[in-house]
Amino acid sequence: MPSLDTLLAFLGLSILITLAPGPDNLMVIGLGLARGRRAAFAFGMGCAAGCLTHIAWATLGIAALIRSSAGLLLAVKLAGAAYLLWLGIQALRSGGSIAPASAGQPQAWQRDLRRGFLANALNPKVGLFFLAFLPQFTDPAHGSVSLQMGVLGLLFAAQTVLIFGGLALAAGRIGALLARRPRLGPWLDRLCGILFIGLALRLATDGLRPD
Repeated sequence: MPSLDTLLAFLGLSILITLAPGPDNLMVIGLGLARGRRAAFAFGMGCAAGCLTHIAWATLGIAALIRSSAGLLLAVKLAGAAYLLWLGIQALRSGGSIAPASAGQPQAWQRDLRRGFLANALNPKVGLFFLAFLPQFTDPAHGSVSLQMGVLGLLFAAQTVLIFGGLALAAGRIGALLARRPRLGPWLDRLCGILFIGLALRLATDGLRPD
């Protein structure tokens, strides 16, 4: 197991990394503004769950295998970009009709949870990040390196739950205030759609060459 000092140092850096502007927190904020805190919270929890897949890949060495294969890396990257593009187009086509889930939409949170999970799990950059980041806080003298990476990964995922939850709550409150002005609805959805499409283009065009 990692030492307490290592865990605290890792947690501090993880919080800073999660708070830094990136695809996941930007999407959580965008959804909070456009559709309310419930949608944003569910999406954020999906992103946190998606981190677990990358942690497992890094721990089991699958991320290293993907990184070593240019074709496989490109395929995963394009799949993630295509999914974000689809989400962006859906937001643009809503025309302001997307609204916070009501009592008549009990499955809406499951849809947003699933979308957040896929948006994160299909981004190979997250997996490569964990592959490079986690081993720096492991020490063979403290036991199994794979076990240490798993513990660190779970700690990272736990703090993302708290941060994404806070971002969802804050953005949702701002979105609720903006929702009192119906004319802003379509523009909020367009902003959310442009954000998703921009992130899709960034992922698709960003060079991820194995080295």
